[in-house]
Amino acid sequence: MNAPLNGTKTSRPSEAAGNKPQEATVLDRYEPVIGLEVHCQLKTRTKLFCGCSTAFGGLPNHNTCQICLGHPGVLPVLNSEAVNFAIRFALAIGADIHETSVFARKQYFYPDLPKGYQITQFDLPYCTGGTMTLASGKTVRLMRAHLEEDAGKNVHGDESSYVDLNRAGVPLVEIVSQPDIRTPEDAADYLKRLRSLVRSLDICDGNLEEGSFRCDANISIRPKGQEQLGTRCEIKNLNSFRNIERAIKYEILRQADVLDHGQKVIQQTMLFDAASGKTQAMRSKEESHDYRYFPEPDLLPLRIDAARIERQRQVLPELPEAMSKRFQEKHGLSAYDAAVLTSDKDLANFYEAVVARVAGAVTEKIVANWVTSEYLREVNNRSWDLTSPPITSDHLGELIALIGKGVISGRIAKTLFEEMAEKGPGKGAMAMVEEQGLLQVSDSSEIRGVIAKVLDSNPGQLAEYLGGRDKLFGFFVGQTMKVSGGKMNPQLVNDVLKELLDARRQG
Repeated sequence: MNAPLNGTKTSRPSEAAGNKPQEATVLDRYEPVIGLEVHCQLKTRTKLFCGCSTAFGGLPNHNTCQICLGHPGVLPVLNSEAVNFAIRFALAIGADIHETSVFARKQYFYPDLPKGYQITQFDLPYCTGGTMTLASGKTVRLMRAHLEEDAGKNVHGDESSYVDLNRAGVPLVEIVSQPDIRTPEDAADYLKRLRSLVRSLDICDGNLEEGSFRCDANISIRPKGQEQLGTRCEIKNLNSFRNIERAIKYEILRQADVLDHGQKVIQQTMLFDAASGKTQAMRSKEESHDYRYFPEPDLLPLRIDAARIERQRQVLPELPEAMSKRFQEKHGLSAYDAAVLTSDKDLANFYEAVVARVAGAVTEKIVANWVTSEYLREVNNRSWDLTSPPITSDHLGELIALIGKGVISGRIAKTLFEEMAEKGPGKGAMAMVEEQGLLQVSDSSEIRGVIAKVLDSNPGQLAEYLGGRDKLFGFFVGQTMKVSGGKMNPQLVNDVLKELLDARRQG
């Protein structure tokens, strides 16, 4: 850990950052206060004030023009679609949308800011208020959301640095929460739900790796029971949910360590080093007066009338919270399963498409189990894109339906699914079953013969079962399925096995 800016050395909380007892001790004495600022890139085709493309991954400095490069004498023109997207977000969180808002110039000087200022909204944003509800039931109040343009990007090499201005002028909505969050876990949950919301609204792709959804975290701590807020530090540009939790946890421990040594926390801007798991001071924290805000003279005030708000209200999709409730009521799912499935709009659509393909062959709960376990495991392990997964809803639905129709066992289905994930689905599930000779055996006489051989091959276990050790029933089921290669109908195996064992007990 870096020494504080006053030069006084402290101990290293990183040495105990993974030590849960110390974390618990810190939280017994201090209350963290966490506020989050999220930069959400809007999915417009063009930038906020010019016609340049917002496409990611182009050649450096190719998606630029005189306006986003800040040439003298050029005039910005506000992107109407960006305003519409911003209105939809405000409606979704229940914010107050203001009829008049004003753009301002935020003055600062970085190599990736060609104009020497950023056009943003300051004291008169387009909306204020709104709430988000967490899994814990806690409500997080939002302070404001405002429109602004993004800066460019500095690219650092071994011996030199470069500036790529393709991102300069890309439209953002900055979403600022009240300092209502108290734990790193709630901070991550808030961000996941916020990302799910903007993706459901189809106003942001939520891609953390590409920087279209990124977060700054303001963290302070105060002694338990104290009302006065502590000195806050801001951690910049966190771009994964795991790193957000790690960074906040470390920063809480770092500030507690400073206070425990009788020192003062210095207000500063921090960066998080994912490799070391530590926050590091970047610069002293700026205040609003440092940016010398003043109204943007080249843009008129933004006016949003009631008719425009109503038009955007009419195109709002089903939101994650409402969808979760519908999944519970319509599909009979638990609150947990519904929350997982509706955490991503593409996953929710995939689940309902599988349900439709299964057409009642199994319960919707069984479909949910497959999607949240087998399917999501492969999505995560293989980094599948949920918008176009290699295994489609039709592939998975056909496979699951075969279980319900008694064509294959669940064990065989899982084996086939793993093969699909590894090699691609190729042929349909039924074609794979026929080609590999995997049809489930439902002939009771054939099953009876296999079970009889299993019982005769395990006389010791049979004697123990007949002597009252009923738990061995599962052993005989397992052996029967093993001998048959998993092809036997599990329900028939259970029924016939019980019949034969009862007969031997009575015999």
